Amino acid sequence: MIAATGTALVSGPLGSPAAMAVTPPKEPDISPFSRPTRPLLVQRAAAALDAHGGLIRHRDLVGLVDFSKASREARFHLIDMEAGKLVASHLVSHGSGSDPANSGWVQRFSNQYGSYASSKGAFLTGVAYSGKHGRSRRLIGLEDANSAAMERGIVIHAASYVSDEMAQNQGRIGRSQGCFAFSDKDIDGVLARLGEGRLLYAVK
Repeated sequence: MIAATGTALVSGPLGSPAAMAVTPPKEPDISPFSRPTRPLLVQRAAAALDAHGGLIRHRDLVGLVDFSKASREARFHLIDMEAGKLVASHLVSHGSGSDPANSGWVQRFSNQYGSYASSKGAFLTGVAYSGKHGRSRRLIGLEDANSAAMERGIVIHAASYVSDEMAQNQGRIGRSQGCFAFSDKDIDGVLARLGEGRLLYAVK
């Protein structure tokens, strides 16, 4: 029989019951490899932060652009690094020089002035300003692949050629001259969350 306390009772040599404690099973050691794997987007953002962390003042939030996806997809991701989760995803344009046939897919990158192409790599978000596209934010290229971003005027801004309706009806959104253009409805949230001194990382 089993006592209410979880102790097993067995008969002794003279038939009188003797209590014998049952040792609970030992909890297995928790290996670090048994922890849940962070989503791939978070891993990529973390790797970019590790590579450029000395230049990034605020590491709580990262903007990641996945240019391996078509422009009709929400391929700009805001990632909360402290919580290790995706906060929001939005449509974002690529440059016409990266997609000469206007297929909706990035074919190439360039850092050359006048190429109208997107550049890949790590960008530091700069100051916000109001320009010909309304509220915008400057970007500073941190790698050889995007070092001319300031000279080329590569920024975050809104554009009428970026919208859910266009993505659905045409199967793609419009192209920029290399800037990261967002829809009018998304730009305020992107500018507010991805403030000055943070990382924007573009990959394919």
